[in-house]
Amino acid sequence: MSVQAYILVQTEVGKSAEVCRAIGQVEGVTVAEDVTGPYDVIARAEGASVDMLGTLVVSRIQSIPGITRTLTCPIVRI
Repeated sequence: MSVQAYILVQTEVGKSAEVCRAIGQVEGVTVAEDVTGPYDVIARAEGASVDMLGTLVVSRIQSIPGITRTLTCPIVRI
C-alpha cells in the first residue's frame, strides 16, 4: 500500500502556472492544479513509504525554481 499526500505550494508572484506544470511532470505526482487562496498549487503525490514520499517532496519538488514554500499533508485512512 502506498503513502499518499497533498502538497500545498506557495510560489513567487507570476510563477504558479510554470511551477504547476513542472510539479505535474515529477514522477510520483498524480495530479497538480493551480488554485487560488493562500496556496498557489495543490498536488497529490504518492510513494512506497513515508520516507520515499519525503524524499520526493524535498529533493524533487522543493528544488523546482519559483517555489517559496511547501506544506505536506499526508492522507490518513480512519
